[in-house]
Amino acid sequence: MTALHLAVPAHIVEGLPVRAGQQAEIVATLNTWRDRDRPPHLTPAVSRALDAGLAWLDASRLDERGPEGVPAVFGPGDGNLANYLWDGSRVRVVDFEESGRSDRAFELAEITEHVASWVDAGPGGELDVPLLVGRAGLTDAEAARLTDCRRLLALVWLFLLASDDPEKPRNPPGSAERQARRLLGLLG
Repeated sequence: MTALHLAVPAHIVEGLPVRAGQQAEIVATLNTWRDRDRPPHLTPAVSRALDAGLAWLDASRLDERGPEGVPAVFGPGDGNLANYLWDGSRVRVVDFEESGRSDRAFELAEITEHVASWVDAGPGGELDVPLLVGRAGLTDAEAARLTDCRRLLALVWLFLLASDDPEKPRNPPGSAERQARRLLGLLG
């Protein structure tokens, strides 16, 4: 990930458009989703987590500020673990359609909070988030930003999973409830 983030020189990164799905776009999207009627199938636990996430979002003031004190890097824009392919000696990254200017904390949060990191964990189990974060070598400013980014993206995934049609589910049963617990854990 570090090699990817640093592959484009800083002076070039500064001229890139902000990657799709970055902080400002997500906050705006969440603010439109909050006004939608919630699906009738939501459990009380999921509703409570949505309410807690939206209360945190309002208090966070992320809509008024962008990344502060963190360098811009090239971000691939999609944290789906299926986009990170191990060839036996190196990890190769595919799918750059959402790529652009980002920062390491946001990109790391994109991976750690993507539903693919836990929802249908195969033989290797869930992504070891503490190990990944520990190896990232984040600065103090990046580490502080990571918390907000993880909460923001966990809230997005809760909205997405909560809107899953129980008659035609795209995810395993109980995914929204698991995501609700994940978000509440991140909110402390």
